[in-house]
Amino acid sequence: MTSGSMAVRGMLLSALCLCSMGSVANDTIRTRMGAIDLDFPVSALGKILTSDKTLSSFYRERDYTLAWSEAADRRALLDAVAAAQHHGLSPNDYNLAQLTRVAAGDTRHLDAEAQADIDLLLTDSALLLASHLRYGKVNPEDLRPEPDASHPDRGIDDLLAEALAADNVEQGLKRLAPATPGYQQLLSARAAVAALMREPWERIPEGETIRPGNSDERVPHVRQRLRALGDHPHPDSDAPEAIATRHDRALVAAVQRFQARHGLDDDGLIGRDTLAAINLTPAKRLTQIDANLERWRWLPEQPGDTYIVVNVAGFELTMIRKGEEVMRTRVIVGRPYRQTPLFSDSIRHLVINPSWTVPRSIMIEDQLPVIRQNPDYLSNLGFSLYRGWGPDRIPVDPDTVDWWALSENYFPFQLIQEPGPSNALGQVKFMFPNEFDVYLHDTPARHLFASSQRSFSSGCIRVENSLELARLLLESQNGWSGNRLNRVLDSRELTKVYLENPVPVHLEYWTAWVDDAGTLNLRDDIYERNGPVTAALETSLDYDGRIHQASAN
Repeated sequence: MTSGSMAVRGMLLSALCLCSMGSVANDTIRTRMGAIDLDFPVSALGKILTSDKTLSSFYRERDYTLAWSEAADRRALLDAVAAAQHHGLSPNDYNLAQLTRVAAGDTRHLDAEAQADIDLLLTDSALLLASHLRYGKVNPEDLRPEPDASHPDRGIDDLLAEALAADNVEQGLKRLAPATPGYQQLLSARAAVAALMREPWERIPEGETIRPGNSDERVPHVRQRLRALGDHPHPDSDAPEAIATRHDRALVAAVQRFQARHGLDDDGLIGRDTLAAINLTPAKRLTQIDANLERWRWLPEQPGDTYIVVNVAGFELTMIRKGEEVMRTRVIVGRPYRQTPLFSDSIRHLVINPSWTVPRSIMIEDQLPVIRQNPDYLSNLGFSLYRGWGPDRIPVDPDTVDWWALSENYFPFQLIQEPGPSNALGQVKFMFPNEFDVYLHDTPARHLFASSQRSFSSGCIRVENSLELARLLLESQNGWSGNRLNRVLDSRELTKVYLENPVPVHLEYWTAWVDDAGTLNLRDDIYERNGPVTAALETSLDYDGRIHQASAN
């Protein structure tokens, strides 16, 4: 036999061997997926496979063949897993270190069992990463980590199969993250903040408020910090020390820019709150951004053609129509002990010139003490008093009531504020029936909108430009022109208008976002909701059926 024939024979034998080994690997995968279908735990390379039914569905559709035979696909997946950190996710959750050791190189020399193990762990990791990128790692209902991708309505297995078939694994996974500008802009802002991790960040000491024109030894440090954060664009100068320590005009403008994007009063004063925000470390800023990236992943893919978003933490309402912002206005939200709930629903009707039926808790906790101190409170603000509820209620003269005899355990009355300029709901309210009994509404207390921290309500959301919002919602409503709305308002008659096309409203909680000017905004965590999200994001999924809380740095 010639040397050439021997070489060909060797190649054939090698191919047959690889084919046979692949067949055994496929049989191994089939057997393990059968165990998963019977609800038995299955492991690969010592790791419990967590994607369960989604994993089984993925391999069933490809007749249980190896999915990651191509080294390029494996490397692409490892790159995608490594890039998860840029989304505020931990590559360790997707077995980056172990997979890099066993899957980055040539695996054809491994036995069938090892090949099946590697393939299964690669797929399981890819499915979990895909699920976390698209829907979030944290369950928004209970704020616990989602340790698997087995959600029958998600179709993650199909998306992964399409990416593999197109030799586009890394980009395919990348596209699963929200494509909305808000998410993508926040990703870019995160990269800029992450770059600051290399900068020294010594704490600037507290002291007296630094006012414009004053000199203070902390001023150079504040100027340097604001320059690092992008709020002070002016270069360093060779000015004498007396000038360098002065809170000059350029620094005042920089402080005001910084204050505005941190939700502080933009007065240019370097006081306690402003200095605390300046001292916020890049690491803390990253955790705040990461919590908000996760909230983006919770949002529905299609919020609606026309929809409203209320940023509770940012005290702001935005209305979007066909992808364009048509309105942005300030809002007032619930106090920390009467928090505005977070959920999505649809505005179904408007009430023009509403009356206000006062909730029992507010009657007892808020209004009873006021009535006791001011007997004219009810008449001055247009309240009617009734004994009982419903059609059998009886009007009562407030002057005949012993208000000091009433308490939480004995309060047989109902308070209703009639339509009018003093009504707590203002001139219009926007109803989306929900279990929390909250809604959007106008308010006569206009001065409160001037405050930078606007958590004053009992849970409902007060809208500054509520009449503009009403006009926008009624634009497409037959028979409702601006003139008709004005006539109804002038009549002071309670009028309900049911929308022909209900408008989705999303009550969200953003403490970090990028505005239209491309500027990163950060806000106080008024309801302390970032902590649980951050803790869940930092919780390590170790694939052995347990979840471990990451240790604090």
